[in-house]
Amino acid sequence: MLLVIVVVMAEGKDIHTSEQEKDPGKRPPWWKRLWRRGSQKRTRQRKAWTLREFGGKTVWDWLQLLIVPFALVVISFLFTMQQDARQQRIEDQRAEAERTIQQQNAQDEALQAYLDQMSTLLLEKDLRDSEPDSEVRTLARARTLTVLGRFDPSRKRQVLRFLAEADLITSVDESDPVISLGLADLRGVNLRANILSGAHLVLADLRYAELSGADLSFAELYSANLRGTALNNADLSNANLSNADLSYADLSDAKGVSNEELEQQAAFLEGTTMPSGQKYEDWLKSKGRGEDGENP
Repeated sequence: MLLVIVVVMAEGKDIHTSEQEKDPGKRPPWWKRLWRRGSQKRTRQRKAWTLREFGGKTVWDWLQLLIVPFALVVISFLFTMQQDARQQRIEDQRAEAERTIQQQNAQDEALQAYLDQMSTLLLEKDLRDSEPDSEVRTLARARTLTVLGRFDPSRKRQVLRFLAEADLITSVDESDPVISLGLADLRGVNLRANILSGAHLVLADLRYAELSGADLSFAELYSANLRGTALNNADLSNANLSNADLSYADLSDAKGVSNEELEQQAAFLEGTTMPSGQKYEDWLKSKGRGEDGENP
């Protein structure tokens, strides 16, 4: 009998008697009411136990207590990372500025050392009046090409100004210059204020140099790299431009040279602005010729 009651009570939650189905408002039997009261009691006990275990706080309460500190930790971490990154950028900029200053100081020292050496060769070794193949000229040229290869454009300009004023790189009385600038690295240098008349610039690298208005009359520019160089208003009278690379150079209003002479001498004229102010390709078309220089 006891076994039957237990089984019925265990299954009574989902069992509907025919009488209940006929009359939903009918009072449940005693065993079902007893089971319901026991279930409610157990639920209250579980809630009470949960509140005791968590100090009277719900799981959500505890989560809220944990979220705020966690958020503060994350914010503090991100702020620290941002500060570290900013400090690193400042340190990198400071280090870069220091490297730049050191490089500038090193170049200034090298420039002063070069000028001192050249002054010694001029005053003590009679460089200006030395023989063309003399040891002193060879030494002077070697030192000059070395420093020009190491200096930035502004200090290259100072070297060239010194050499020009000392009459070392220009022709004097139709004689060859004391120091030839052949193979010299003169990229990006501003020479518009320098007089390079008669200078030997054979195979010199003058890419993107600023030679606007420069006096390059009688200059030896054989096979020189003049790509992208500003030569507008320059004096190129009797200058030797044979086999020179003048692609993308600006020779607008250049003096002493014509479009035809440039075409005959230069090795490359692609994109070049000719003395007439026309692009090389447009000038060819105006002559009824293709870009290869041949008649169509």
